[in-house]
Amino acid sequence: MSWLYAIVIGLIVGFIARALKPGADTMGWIKTCLIGIGGSLLATALGQALGFYRPGEASGFIASIIGAVIVLFVVAMIQKKKT
Repeated sequence: MSWLYAIVIGLIVGFIARALKPGADTMGWIKTCLIGIGGSLLATALGQALGFYRPGEASGFIASIIGAVIVLFVVAMIQKKKT
């Protein structure tokens, strides 16, 4: 059940991050979900490294959105280099 919860929250976070990031992002809902999950993992790792979260504690919703926006910028930079 926790995997389903992570996917649904990742999808929501991904859609919000895509709405906040300027520019056109042409990607489907699966990639959006993966961006959201990746952003949550990034926010958790950075938060634990900086001491905001204890080990085993997940990041919050806002931090997940910020992490997803960072992941979107990285993906956009990688896609620009390929073209």
